[in-house]
Amino acid sequence: MSDVNIPKRKEKCENCTKQCNKKQSDDGADSHQERVEVNGQVHEGSQLLLSACLSCDGCLSEEESLKISQQSLEQVERVLALNKVQCGLLEPERVEEVVRLHFFSDTFLLHWTLFVCFLCPRQKCDASKHKVLVASVCPQSLPFFAVKFGLDVTEAAHKLCGFLKSLGVQYVFDTTLAAGFSILESQKEFIQRFRRRHHDSHALPMFTSSCPGWIRYSERVLGSLVTPHICTARSPQQIMGCLVKDYFSKQQKLSPGKVYHVLVAPCFDKKLEAVREEFYNGLLEARDVDCVLTSGEIYYLMEQRKVSVEELDSVPLDHVLGEAGDAALVRHEGRGSEGFLEHVFKHAAKELFGLDVHEVTYKTLRNRDFQEVTLERDGETLLQFAAIYGFRNIQTLVHRMRKGRVPYQLVEVLSCPGGCLSGRGQAESDVDGRVDKDLVQQMEEAYSSLPVRLPEVNPTLHTLYQDWLQGQDSPQAGALLHTQYRSQIHTQPPHMQW
Repeated sequence: MSDVNIPKRKEKCENCTKQCNKKQSDDGADSHQERVEVNGQVHEGSQLLLSACLSCDGCLSEEESLKISQQSLEQVERVLALNKVQCGLLEPERVEEVVRLHFFSDTFLLHWTLFVCFLCPRQKCDASKHKVLVASVCPQSLPFFAVKFGLDVTEAAHKLCGFLKSLGVQYVFDTTLAAGFSILESQKEFIQRFRRRHHDSHALPMFTSSCPGWIRYSERVLGSLVTPHICTARSPQQIMGCLVKDYFSKQQKLSPGKVYHVLVAPCFDKKLEAVREEFYNGLLEARDVDCVLTSGEIYYLMEQRKVSVEELDSVPLDHVLGEAGDAALVRHEGRGSEGFLEHVFKHAAKELFGLDVHEVTYKTLRNRDFQEVTLERDGETLLQFAAIYGFRNIQTLVHRMRKGRVPYQLVEVLSCPGGCLSGRGQAESDVDGRVDKDLVQQMEEAYSSLPVRLPEVNPTLHTLYQDWLQGQDSPQAGALLHTQYRSQIHTQPPHMQW
């Protein structure tokens, strides 16, 4: 395996780097200022910046930076080490090795404490400190491992599961189920918005909400121009968090605080999504997702431990419902993301106009990352959706919206050019930090090899709607599957200039 350099993300900013005053100052570049309008107010600063770009920490407050720093391999290894030492599963020679390896590191104090506690004959196992580790893997991360391992997606998923369980993770899930919830709730919300469009100026267009980069940019930069239009359905990541911490923990008779939930994602921005205030339960003192690790970070851990694919056991993924047998891997429609546009488009065509759409035809406009889909009948345009990926295309969308020239009823927005498979947590080249196009192409081919399964026909979703949420339109479904996005322009850190 080639070397992966995780810590150098700060130097790999692309689109936003040219616009970021802090980055330009750090690089000694000309920080020419200009006046821009954001949410109706004129700001002295650079052009609009995709503030969620975690390739540069200049856009994060100190509190956010601290929270992000806790989303790390080191944090997961601490939990794993506590479990093993508290249970007496870490042999004395292994404890000595841990202390030696970390003697002058930030984790020395922790490991030294564990070492002393282990050797003390009066120290007994404190079960209250044990955590049940659960890992959830995004479907867009699996093609990365398939390409790296030289296997098909299902075999790679089994090898990844075997590796995670060898570390001490007890359960490994696929988040496609959670994405199904997010798609169904987005479909339902679009129908509601479409039907009230004539008396609600904020009903349409509806923007998708699964991309944390886009959400943060909307809240921190665009404000009330965009936030009322964002779909309230939670992202697959955070719905998976609810599934694990609410439903699964109850099934296992565990308190949410006893479960440590790790999510493997293709995107660094997912770390920031996990630490949002609304995804923390103060009463239970637990987050829906405790730690997000990128695909690249997991692969880096495998390299650190000198693990070869051949020596890994192939272990089937687990079922949230606890069923026996292998959980068949499927995907949703779309170009390497969750396919919100295609699913909502087909559902709306049937629900609103009684039309069955079997295949969605994209029309490329500005580039491959700016495409639209149209539903017509007798020469009349009934629906017009767009898929807009990458910050440059997002800027074009926002410019048109300010002028009232957005003809679309729904826009699938993703901050990464190419979509989620191109997330910078897995698609960057080891050499220059740019997106590895060959790798992305291979991942797209691997992803498209998975069979498509509509969430409407997934029996597990129907079971969970009844057993977990007490129905599709219940208050519990609204609370656990939805959230709100609001303008946060007034809360931006003082060093952020737009």
